[in-house]
Amino acid sequence: MAAAFASRYARAFADVVASAHLDAAALDGQFKDFLGTWDGSKDLRELFINPAVPATQKVSILDKLNAKMGLQRELRNLIAVLINNDRIGEVHEVAEAWRAEMQERLGIRQAEIVTARELGPQERAELVAGVGKLAGSRIEPTFKLDESIIGGTVVRIGSTVYDGSVRGRLERLKEALIAG
Repeated sequence: MAAAFASRYARAFADVVASAHLDAAALDGQFKDFLGTWDGSKDLRELFINPAVPATQKVSILDKLNAKMGLQRELRNLIAVLINNDRIGEVHEVAEAWRAEMQERLGIRQAEIVTARELGPQERAELVAGVGKLAGSRIEPTFKLDESIIGGTVVRIGSTVYDGSVRGRLERLKEALIAG
C-alpha cells in the first residue's frame, strides 16, 4: 500500500493528466523509462536523495537528464516537486499510486488470478471476461501459477477472494465434515 503522501501526489498528478487531456499510457511509458534510469544508476539515486545537495542543483541535473529522455513537461514537473519536497526517494511509491489512481478513474480493477496450470490465450481471455462480469468492471489481470490448488482458479480483487480451486473445495468439505 502506498503511503498517504504518495496518494496525494498521485491524485494531484492524475488531476493534471485529466485536465490537460494527456495520454496516460504515454506518460506511464515515460514514467517507466525514468524509473528504469533511476533503478539503473546508484549514483543518480544517491545524488538525488542526498540532503547536502541543494534542490536547485538536483533539478538542474533532472533537466539535463530530461534533455536526453524527453519527459513530458508535467511528468518532469512532478519529479521536480518530489525533489523539492525531499520525496524523490519514494518515486516508485508515487508512480505505483498514480497508476492505481488512473486505473480507478478509468474503472479498471486489478485482479490476481491463480491457476494450477498455464492457460492459453483463449482461456485467459474467457477467464478475464468472466472475472470482469463478476467484478462489474474492466479487469487488469495478473496471472500466477500455483500447482498446489490442484485445479480451478483463485481470484483476488482488492481484499475479496473468490476461491474456486479444488484445494479450497476440499478444505471447505473437510470443515463441514468436522463441524457436522
